[in-house]
Amino acid sequence: MDTAPPTPDRRAWAVPLVTGLILVALAVGLGAWIFVRGNEPFDIDADWNILLAGWSSPVVTGFSQFMNVVGAGWFSIAVVPLGGALLMILLRRPWGALFLVLSLAASAAGVQVLKQTFGRARPEDILVMSDYGSYPSGHAGNAATVATIAVVLFPRLWVGIAGAAWVLLMAFSRTYLHAHWLSDTLGGALLGAGVTLLLAAAFAVPLARERKRRADAAVAPASLL
Repeated sequence: MDTAPPTPDRRAWAVPLVTGLILVALAVGLGAWIFVRGNEPFDIDADWNILLAGWSSPVVTGFSQFMNVVGAGWFSIAVVPLGGALLMILLRRPWGALFLVLSLAASAAGVQVLKQTFGRARPEDILVMSDYGSYPSGHAGNAATVATIAVVLFPRLWVGIAGAAWVLLMAFSRTYLHAHWLSDTLGGALLGAGVTLLLAAAFAVPLARERKRRADAAVAPASLL
């Protein structure tokens, strides 16, 4: 029997795999719960929507409209994946570029599958044009995907804090525009982060080796001084 302790490469995929499966299961489970109860908003959904309906700010409206653009459409489909992949290639991290592109594509596909499956109606007072299905929020899913990708590729505390702030701001903007119920944004965030972590598990070994090569290359010149 092999009693050797697991190598770092082995351990690298276990946590993201288990966490990713849990998050995706929670996203699907929440959608199923919503569907079974008739796609009606939860009390917290309705209360939050009413609260925001009674509060209007030109600054917040402008910010939310901006988030509406950058969180979906041509910006998220083309600019984010191509720009991110180009950055990773310039950093000589081709596996990181592939992981980034596939995570964004898989997350977007997962969102559409759940939208078509559950077909939840959006709030009636929606302020922007949007596609079919309120659950889950594609904008929140994309934000969580981008944030999780950033943490996987650049595991720093400040990156995690910035990513969490981005997801929360995106979720707020979607509910402020009445494009989604609050629970839609939660489902999107769970799905986006979960799918990305599953890809992180699949790419754990090459990503870890890529980071090690980068670290070794950075240390080598310093050792010559």
